[in-house]
Amino acid sequence: MTETSEENLFRVIKVIKEAPDLSQRQIAARARISIGGVNYCLKALVHKGFVKVCNFRTSDNRLRYAYVLTPRGLREKTRLAQSFLQRKLVEYEALMAEIATLEQEARGGGRTDPATGPEEL
Repeated sequence: MTETSEENLFRVIKVIKEAPDLSQRQIAARARISIGGVNYCLKALVHKGFVKVCNFRTSDNRLRYAYVLTPRGLREKTRLAQSFLQRKLVEYEALMAEIATLEQEARGGGRTDPATGPEEL
Protein backbone atom coordinates (compact mmCIF):
# COMPACT_ATOMS: atom_id res chain seq x y z
CA MET A 1 0.00 0.00 0.00
CA THR A 2 1.40 3.40 -0.90
CA GLU A 3 1.95 6.21 1.57
CA THR A 4 -0.83 8.27 0.01
CA SER A 5 -3.42 5.48 0.04
CA GLU A 6 -2.58 4.64 3.67
CA GLU A 7 -3.00 8.31 4.56
CA ASN A 8 -6.35 8.42 2.75
CA LEU A 9 -7.52 5.25 4.51
CA PHE A 10 -6.52 6.76 7.85
CA ARG A 11 -8.40 9.98 7.11
CA VAL A 12 -11.54 8.13 6.02
CA ILE A 13 -11.48 5.83 9.06
CA LYS A 14 -10.97 8.83 11.35
CA VAL A 15 -13.98 10.66 9.86
CA ILE A 16 -16.15 7.53 10.02
CA LYS A 17 -15.28 7.03 13.70
CA GLU A 18 -16.29 10.63 14.44
CA ALA A 19 -19.47 10.67 12.34
CA PRO A 20 -20.64 7.34 10.87
CA ASP A 21 -23.80 8.78 9.29
CA LEU A 22 -22.06 11.19 6.87
CA SER A 23 -22.49 10.81 3.13
CA GLN A 24 -19.50 10.04 0.93
CA ARG A 25 -19.50 13.67 -0.18
CA GLN A 26 -19.36 14.85 3.44
CA ILE A 27 -16.63 12.33 4.28
CA ALA A 28 -14.64 13.59 1.29
CA ALA A 29 -14.94 17.18 2.47
CA ARG A 30 -13.85 16.39 6.03
CA ALA A 31 -11.04 14.07 4.93
CA ARG A 32 -9.90 16.53 2.25
CA ILE A 33 -9.84 13.90 -0.51
CA SER A 34 -11.94 13.38 -3.64
CA ILE A 35 -15.31 11.64 -3.59
CA GLY A 36 -13.84 8.98 -5.88
CA GLY A 37 -11.00 8.51 -3.40
CA VAL A 38 -13.51 8.09 -0.56
CA ASN A 39 -15.48 5.56 -2.59
CA TYR A 40 -12.30 3.60 -3.35
CA CYS A 41 -11.27 3.67 0.34
CA LEU A 42 -14.71 2.61 1.55
CA LYS A 43 -14.80 -0.34 -0.84
CA ALA A 44 -11.35 -1.45 0.35
CA LEU A 45 -12.29 -0.99 4.02
CA VAL A 46 -15.53 -2.97 3.60
CA HIS A 47 -13.71 -5.69 1.65
CA LYS A 48 -11.10 -6.05 4.42
CA GLY A 49 -13.79 -6.16 7.11
CA PHE A 50 -12.77 -2.87 8.74
CA VAL A 51 -16.05 -1.08 7.98
CA LYS A 52 -19.62 -2.34 7.92
CA VAL A 53 -22.26 -0.55 5.84
CA CYS A 54 -25.70 -0.16 7.39
CA ASN A 55 -28.81 1.16 5.63
CA PHE A 56 -31.19 3.57 7.28
CA ARG A 57 -33.93 5.96 6.21
CA THR A 58 -33.64 9.67 6.76
CA SER A 59 -36.49 11.88 7.82
CA ASP A 60 -37.22 12.75 4.19
CA ASN A 61 -37.73 9.00 3.49
CA ARG A 62 -34.59 8.56 1.38
CA LEU A 63 -32.34 5.55 1.86
CA ARG A 64 -28.94 6.44 3.32
CA TYR A 65 -25.95 4.56 4.62
CA ALA A 66 -24.04 4.60 7.87
CA TYR A 67 -20.46 3.42 7.92
CA VAL A 68 -19.55 1.65 11.15
CA LEU A 69 -16.03 0.71 12.18
CA THR A 70 -15.67 -2.92 13.19
CA PRO A 71 -13.32 -3.96 16.01
CA ARG A 72 -10.80 -4.88 13.29
CA GLY A 73 -11.33 -1.41 11.83
CA LEU A 74 -10.52 0.21 15.17
CA ARG A 75 -7.28 -1.79 15.38
CA GLU A 76 -6.44 -0.78 11.81
CA LYS A 77 -7.09 2.87 12.70
CA THR A 78 -4.55 2.58 15.52
CA ARG A 79 -1.99 0.95 13.22
CA LEU A 80 -2.52 3.59 10.53
CA ALA A 81 -2.29 6.39 13.11
CA GLN A 82 1.08 5.08 14.29
CA SER A 83 2.35 4.80 10.72
CA PHE A 84 1.03 8.28 9.89
CA LEU A 85 2.71 9.73 12.99
CA GLN A 86 6.06 8.15 12.10
CA ARG A 87 5.95 9.59 8.56
CA LYS A 88 5.02 13.04 9.85
CA LEU A 89 7.84 12.98 12.43
CA VAL A 90 10.37 12.14 9.72
CA GLU A 91 8.97 14.98 7.56
CA TYR A 92 9.11 17.34 10.56
CA GLU A 93 12.73 16.49 11.33
CA ALA A 94 13.75 16.99 7.69
CA LEU A 95 11.90 20.32 7.60
CA MET A 96 13.54 21.50 10.83
CA ALA A 97 16.99 20.62 9.43
CA GLU A 98 16.21 22.55 6.24
CA ILE A 99 15.00 25.56 8.26
CA ALA A 100 18.19 25.51 10.36
CA THR A 101 20.31 25.48 7.21
CA LEU A 102 18.36 28.36 5.68
CA GLU A 103 18.60 30.37 8.89
CA GLN A 104 22.36 29.85 8.96
CA GLU A 105 22.66 30.94 5.33
CA ALA A 106 20.48 33.99 6.01
CA ARG A 107 22.78 35.05 8.88
CA GLY A 108 25.72 35.03 6.48
CA GLY A 109 26.93 31.58 7.24
CA GLY A 110 27.31 30.78 3.55
CA ARG A 111 30.55 29.62 1.95
CA THR A 112 33.41 32.05 1.68
CA ASP A 113 36.42 32.05 -0.60
CA PRO A 114 39.42 33.77 1.00
CA ALA A 115 40.41 35.31 -2.36
CA THR A 116 37.00 36.77 -3.28
CA GLY A 117 35.14 37.10 0.02
CA PRO A 118 31.58 35.88 0.69
CA GLU A 119 29.72 34.06 -2.05
CA GLU A 120 27.46 36.33 -4.11
CA LEU A 121 23.98 35.16 -5.15
